Amino acid sequence: MTDLALTKASAQVAAAQAGIPVIKAFFDLPTNTVSYVVHDTATSRAAIIDSVLDFDPASGRTTFTSADAIIAYVGEHALTIDWLLETHAHADHLSAAPYLQQKLGGKIAIGAHITSVQQVFGKLFNAGNDFVRDGSDFDQLWNDGDHFKIGNLEVTVLHVPGHTPACIAYVIGDAVFVGDTMFMPDYGTARADFPGGDARTLYRSARRLLSLPPETRLFMCHDYLPAGREDYVWESTVEAERKANVHIHDGKTEDEFVAMREARDATLPMPRLIMPSVQVNMRAGHMPAAEDNGVTYLKIPVNAV
Repeated sequence: MTDLALTKASAQVAAAQAGIPVIKAFFDLPTNTVSYVVHDTATSRAAIIDSVLDFDPASGRTTFTSADAIIAYVGEHALTIDWLLETHAHADHLSAAPYLQQKLGGKIAIGAHITSVQQVFGKLFNAGNDFVRDGSDFDQLWNDGDHFKIGNLEVTVLHVPGHTPACIAYVIGDAVFVGDTMFMPDYGTARADFPGGDARTLYRSARRLLSLPPETRLFMCHDYLPAGREDYVWESTVEAERKANVHIHDGKTEDEFVAMREARDATLPMPRLIMPSVQVNMRAGHMPAAEDNGVTYLKIPVNAV
């Protein structure tokens, strides 16, 4: 069966030399997360991808250092923010999208399968009837193959589940923002043991991305500085990943990948911020409603996962 969304994305990459996006990365060391501002030089329209809200779990306090750095860059370059894009409901950091929306405007968007995540984690956190599980906390839900523009930049959405059921990648011009689907070649791929995750599905999603043209630029959501490397990096290419990704290079079979991924995932601890992150990010970065004393609380389910 022809993969129409991938065909469209491939053609877009091939034609993108006429409008290559300007990409600025912001690396948050405490969560090893990379956020991006992507803009079109002709129109100064822009999108922010996978922003970070600074959160101290010991004190329960939020700060805005990471987001304010993005705001400063946007102001310096006189950009207009059209979109606040999420690749998935992150389990390792809280999204700053509502704060950035308040300061800069733009619509908050994520993949349409966020509703599956909301169902699972709404139940886990006993979120009650006030938490509507239809994705309406977000301004826009994307389906596989959806297309939109950032100024003159063409954008195609690819659904790439496996890490979570809601993961998507954004193909913007000649660049792809892959979320947690894969990492730099020397680090491999994301775990697939969260609720709704699946190693076999992750393999197929990663190989789908690696079917794009070899010169396609890939931008990662994280870098964890594996042994043998001194600098944090987050830009790769399809060709580099196919040749050298330690988990999913050319020649690695689906069954081999699944066996490796499932064995590895069984040894991994839960992310440090998974409990606060998911219950905020499933709400598009909004905190749960304050209780009758005016205080907002984040829950930690005991012995439930």
